[in-house]
Amino acid sequence: MRGIRHTVLDLVRLSTSYLAERGVETPRLDAEVLLAHVLGLDRLSLYVNFDRPLEPHEVDLYREAIRRRGRREPVAYILGEKEFMKKTFTVSPAVLIPRPETELLVETAITRIEEAGAAPVSLLDVGTGSGVIAIMLALAFPLAEITASDASSQALAVARQNAVRHNVASQIKFVQSDMLDDLPSGARYHAIVSNPPYVSETELAGLAPDIRYEPRMALDGGADGLVLVRRLLSEARERLIPGGFLAMEIGANQGEAVRLMAEERFQGCAEILRDYAGRERFAFIRKVES
Repeated sequence: MRGIRHTVLDLVRLSTSYLAERGVETPRLDAEVLLAHVLGLDRLSLYVNFDRPLEPHEVDLYREAIRRRGRREPVAYILGEKEFMKKTFTVSPAVLIPRPETELLVETAITRIEEAGAAPVSLLDVGTGSGVIAIMLALAFPLAEITASDASSQALAVARQNAVRHNVASQIKFVQSDMLDDLPSGARYHAIVSNPPYVSETELAGLAPDIRYEPRMALDGGADGLVLVRRLLSEARERLIPGGFLAMEIGANQGEAVRLMAEERFQGCAEILRDYAGRERFAFIRKVES
């Protein structure tokens, strides 16, 4: 890339070919997004600057970004941020990259809380990662008290940074906890929302190369993918007020197993909802006193 003053379009074309050869699924999109980031432009501005020559230091920065993407490092980690529900969040290899499916989990949880009528007092996000669930709940319910827990201190540091970024740090209490173990013993919640690890050992072995960069502890659900789901179902009921609910993301083939476990461990009936692709993806279980 040295010796010639390459234009924006030159580099997009070269990088698209380079990424395609390395199996990247969206080579043109990724090439454009990374170049726009290096130049401090949005993608629309990139298009109207296709004839612009790049300075040597810009070429160097872009070349390194493309090399990282060619090694299948996720674009979000290269950028250091990811959009979620139209807001931008800091991400790092310490946290799972937020996904559109989780947006639907949060949207539905917000709707269910609103439908309950009473103003929510206490909400819990288990396995907060980058903090997107807790932060979106805080933005939706500014009078609620939010607790966000995670076993990883590094993940909690990212979540705190995002809470500051979105001006809700004073509303969220961050707790390092293995699932619910280290939360205050007397704490009770109107809703518990979680995206727990639910990928089985077999599925982990077959995941796309990009995903190997994400924290294994945020993905690994044990032999059948349900180890932590079982724990959550077993422990969540006593942490909810009467009428409260547990909402969690699950694997696409786990709906029936979660229904059975909800009856056994939660003493409730799981409502299984589908994602945008029509796959079973979410479980909602309300606490009803017998």
